[in-house]
Amino acid sequence: MNELATRKCKPCEGGVAPLSEHQVDAMLKSLKGWVLENGRLVKLYPFANYYQTMAFVNALAWISHREDHHPDLCVGYRQCRVEYSTHAIGGLSENDFICAAKADALFEI
Repeated sequence: MNELATRKCKPCEGGVAPLSEHQVDAMLKSLKGWVLENGRLVKLYPFANYYQTMAFVNALAWISHREDHHPDLCVGYRQCRVEYSTHAIGGLSENDFICAAKADALFEI
């Protein structure tokens, strides 16, 4: 399991700055299959059927609720596109990478 998946998200209020391009590049290397698109962290998860897709979406919703950090999701019959960015700071934060690692850990179960 990625070490990021063991961390907890921290509130991004009160002057937290978005990660620099260098920080984003370094953290992106620790995630498999994630890419940057328009300043967002993005990954497409494939599934065998709709039931598996929805099971992943529901479990990810629970993780997002616990971390208080929520992705944008695009759900299809056999896939789910997950996008993270920290709206409160207008960029990427460590929380985005923590939650991406947690999504990957969930997918591996």
